[in-house]
Amino acid sequence: MTEYLCFFNKDAFVIKGPKKSPLLLRLVVVAFAMVCGIYICSICIKQISPHTTAKFLNIRIFDQPCNSSNVEEWEKPYVHYPKPETFSREECACNPVRFFAIFSMQRSGSGWFETLLNSHVNVSSNGEIFGKRERRASVSAITQTLDRVYNLDWFSSASKNECNAAVGFKWMLNQGVMEHHEGIAEYFKQKGVHAIFLFRRNLLRRMISVLANSYDKRNKPLNGTHKSHVHSSIEKLKEVQDFLRLPYRELTSRQVKIHSGHLSKQVQNWDEIHKVLKGTQYESFLHLDYQR
Repeated sequence: MTEYLCFFNKDAFVIKGPKKSPLLLRLVVVAFAMVCGIYICSICIKQISPHTTAKFLNIRIFDQPCNSSNVEEWEKPYVHYPKPETFSREECACNPVRFFAIFSMQRSGSGWFETLLNSHVNVSSNGEIFGKRERRASVSAITQTLDRVYNLDWFSSASKNECNAAVGFKWMLNQGVMEHHEGIAEYFKQKGVHAIFLFRRNLLRRMISVLANSYDKRNKPLNGTHKSHVHSSIEKLKEVQDFLRLPYRELTSRQVKIHSGHLSKQVQNWDEIHKVLKGTQYESFLHLDYQR
């Protein structure tokens, strides 16, 4: 190894370090060049590889909420914008929809009333959907069925189109309503469902309807015409349309109305009933009848 050399003169004192080996420097340069070459080659191979996967920006599209500025504040809980899973509402996506349920008893004119509602172009009432026991077996089964109906994913002959303004169904009191009334009431409160109660004001007629329904259930009479047991009221139909905030339409039904006359012409033992009720607080039911 080269020794340190020292030079002295009168002006300066200089120390020169040992000379580095040129072979070592060459090896360092070659190693550096190889590393750079390998790195550049790896970049090129990745760019031309057929398995290269391009990276895209993760873009999310958020649906803008529908404008409900024309809806009064107290009414907003009752206005809905369903998003069906089975079809698209397209241009009607921001058309508000109101939910309803018709509560009634058999042979009280609910069928006639529902056909009237369904004659409105913007209404879909889906009949007695809880006629099947499995749909009303529990609160969970009931709410699952209700979710399908009110999300417009329930298809029946009454289903209209994506521009419905009101959707609902008919619910008899003996179809799980009384057994699960607390859960149903809570669901209706959360979802803002309009409840329409359709009952006979004359309790005597109501009792006769119950007996007639039991008779029909046992004997199952068949004929080709569906008959209803009510007398129409144009004023009441207007009130229902206003209740559901529907554009007013003339509602029609093809059902035939029967039993619109006096009870004495329909009950075989009317004289006996008249004798029992006369002079009691229920005597008014003998005379309270349809008002034409």
